[in-house]
Amino acid sequence: MSQQKKYYIIAGEASGDLHGGNLIRAIKQQDAAADIHCWGGDKMQAAGGVLVKHYRDLAFMGFIEVVKNLGTILKNLKFCKQDILAFKPDILVLIDYPGFNLRIAKWAKEQRIKVVYYISPQVWAWKENRVKMMKQCIDEMIVILPFEKSYFEDKWNWKVSYVGHPLIEEIAKKRAHSSDLAINDAAGNNNTKPVIALLPGSRKQEIEKKLPVMLEVSKAFPGYQFVVAQAPSLDSEFYHTYTHQYPNVSIVNNRTYDLLMQSKAALVTSGTATLETALFGVPEVVCYKGSEISYQIAKRVISIKYISLVNLIMDKEVVKELIQQDMNVVNLTTELNKLLNDAGRQQQIREDYVQLQQILGAGGDASAKAAAIIIKSASQ
Repeated sequence: MSQQKKYYIIAGEASGDLHGGNLIRAIKQQDAAADIHCWGGDKMQAAGGVLVKHYRDLAFMGFIEVVKNLGTILKNLKFCKQDILAFKPDILVLIDYPGFNLRIAKWAKEQRIKVVYYISPQVWAWKENRVKMMKQCIDEMIVILPFEKSYFEDKWNWKVSYVGHPLIEEIAKKRAHSSDLAINDAAGNNNTKPVIALLPGSRKQEIEKKLPVMLEVSKAFPGYQFVVAQAPSLDSEFYHTYTHQYPNVSIVNNRTYDLLMQSKAALVTSGTATLETALFGVPEVVCYKGSEISYQIAKRVISIKYISLVNLIMDKEVVKELIQQDMNVVNLTTELNKLLNDAGRQQQIREDYVQLQQILGAGGDASAKAAAIIIKSASQ
């Protein structure tokens, strides 16, 4: 009988928890005896991972925010290393979250722990010089965006595994088992107005910057119901401090996909949510607003034309991106109006979304493919 394999998996935010949950489920299907400890969230725990630390204790974004929370980050790193050594995994699986995970990868290499990285850090966007260190520290890189394979292999002579994007299977699954979402207005009555989704992000810092601007836009569209997707790691009271004064705004908790399936359009924080929204076929405006210093630093080091995955994958502006000062009530209102009322704009987005889906592949279970690579690597 073969020895039970031990997997230690680290994800640091909501999207990592989603992909980590699917990955754990796929590992368990292929290796029923797998012993999995993880950093992540509710989805990874529900899939069968022993949750060591929740991502809500880890999520710091922006240069200034990271500096302010450096003590906590360093404590987390120290605890993580101790916990990995105590667990003695056969393999360490790192999911995105590069600021933390690349430090762990470097350390793990020194401990002779095998490292698989699933969902590459976006080194093609900034800090490209990290690739040299990554090649030395990571035993197996698994990528999910089609252009990443050629980027690593052609530019860096580093053989990586492309498994397709796990969101394709996640959203197909959701579409097949859709559940109705009853949306109530502020008075608690069922609201039948068409829906605009507001996806302000999953971290307090980003929501505080973006949600007030998004909410002001609702005043220009009294014929619509605006619905905020609440992050599972935050409580309703936090959102109510912003939404209580807007009569056509409500909140749904942990039902983002159900919300998107009912939405006519969406205002979406840059990140994985931009791709999720596009794969549900919802026209969107992409929003980004950070602290001014963080933004000025980012502007100088980021080397890509776009911030949303939709535009990056398509290599053109499919969805409008409103960044920093451009993310204001006037611009958001103008762009949302086009999405709702401009037939030409609607048609163009529909066609581009179809093409996006084709580029990412019509399915093929990314999580199962990644799990197979990880299990094989753990056995070698």
